[in-house]
Amino acid sequence: MIEVNLDIVLATRRMTSAELAERIGITQANLSVLKTGKAKAVRFSTLESICKVLDCQPGDILKYIPDEKE
Repeated sequence: MIEVNLDIVLATRRMTSAELAERIGITQANLSVLKTGKAKAVRFSTLESICKVLDCQPGDILKYIPDEKE
């Protein structure tokens, strides 16, 4: 499972989702899908834009959690 910690990074940067969406050029709805972990994929260009605006690394936003059943 991939956990999305975008809310945490946004909070530490004191930035709203709306501001981030505007700065990276995606809709708030699409950003919400990513933030809630419901996205099936994320473009590297989108991830790059998020990291650039938030001054972070992809690992600050995304975390792999192994499935306990495996």
